Amino acid sequence: MAKMSDVSAKDYAKALEIGRPPNIARLFPHSRALIVSGKVIDRAMLAKGHAVAMAANGRNFFVIKGALMAAQRANAAIIIEIARSEGGAGAYCAVNYWNMARYVDDLCNELGITVPVAIHADHYGIKTPADIAPAKIEIPSIFDAGITSIAIDASHMPDDQNLLANLELNPFVPPWAGLETEVGEIKGKSGLSTREEALFLIEGLNAHGIFPDWIALNNGTTHGLEASDSGIQVELTADIHQALAPYRVSGAQHGTSGNSSERLRAIAARTRTTKANVATALQMISWGLKVNDYGNAQLDAEGRFIKVPDSGVTEEMWAKMVAYAQEKGWKAGDYKKLNLPFENRLLGQPREIRDRMARRVEDFVHNMLVNVLNARDTAPLAVELVLRTGGPDPGPKAERLLSADDWTPEKIARRAQGLKGSKGAKGNFDD
Repeated sequence: MAKMSDVSAKDYAKALEIGRPPNIARLFPHSRALIVSGKVIDRAMLAKGHAVAMAANGRNFFVIKGALMAAQRANAAIIIEIARSEGGAGAYCAVNYWNMARYVDDLCNELGITVPVAIHADHYGIKTPADIAPAKIEIPSIFDAGITSIAIDASHMPDDQNLLANLELNPFVPPWAGLETEVGEIKGKSGLSTREEALFLIEGLNAHGIFPDWIALNNGTTHGLEASDSGIQVELTADIHQALAPYRVSGAQHGTSGNSSERLRAIAARTRTTKANVATALQMISWGLKVNDYGNAQLDAEGRFIKVPDSGVTEEMWAKMVAYAQEKGWKAGDYKKLNLPFENRLLGQPREIRDRMARRVEDFVHNMLVNVLNARDTAPLAVELVLRTGGPDPGPKAERLLSADDWTPEKIARRAQGLKGSKGAKGNFDD
């Protein structure tokens, strides 16, 4: 398979000219960073076959830098993302929907990153119908700021309202942008998604001429620190993906941290997954905490995180972070909230500390890209797609198979009454 070094300077220049979406071309007119639509990343994984793009959750600057360096090293197309709870209006991270593209563009130009990168707004959460009206204002603003892909996540609501929310918000998503939809909140074995629920959502969208690039399921994982190693249910995922095959939608695997490399390889090999979100693991790795193969931060006998000496942040900085969390009464799963108050403090560390934080992320991400997700050498496939397409939008993978007349709001409500899936336990499962 071709390497980016095999992509001629002429072809790369052409890809920069025609492959960057209009918002990126407007924001960064002189950039050499190949920021593309999420659609391009999905299609590159499909072109290789059984390949999954990492969607690296950029909770801090060091995660973004390390993930980009790893992608360049692996010659892999990659996605940088952040969720609404992490980077929206009520963010607990300094990286957000409105500055993430600027972080990525700046780092790509500084470091000479030439692999294609998508900027994804993950889990744009719609929890009630009242959230829809403000979303119609905010969603265009994040595309103005450089987002090139979005996940409309109305999975918190009943199935009919989930579908209706997706239909109502779709006009506010540019047609060239990558699009993800979700059925079933990501909350472990509670409220597992079903074939019927997934088909209901995708068929209803198809009837209205909407063709998502990805669907996220609750297939057994959780966000944050995995409490057990039960993790992804590969057979359930494969079964649902097979049922959705006529609609050519790829899978988005959420809750990747906490799952073994073996299970993730099975997801790549046996399902239609082309996107895997990695969040908590990268945050912990950048800080210098001990993690296992599952990406879970390890705890000592007293339930405290284990800091690896001379790795990640300085020991003095880690002590301050722990003291801050303890003062707030935060448990292990709450340490993610340290990102916002400590971002500038971490950026103020000595260069060698900042560099080792990013390198630790780079090594972890590179191993996943090459040895777990089978994403090595997908970058030139993305470039080839851009050149073949002649623009930033490769178009939909599917075609309309169903009639909108059969999917009116009234008929959607009646159809939803026949679904037997469980939403599972209530709680905050945003990211």
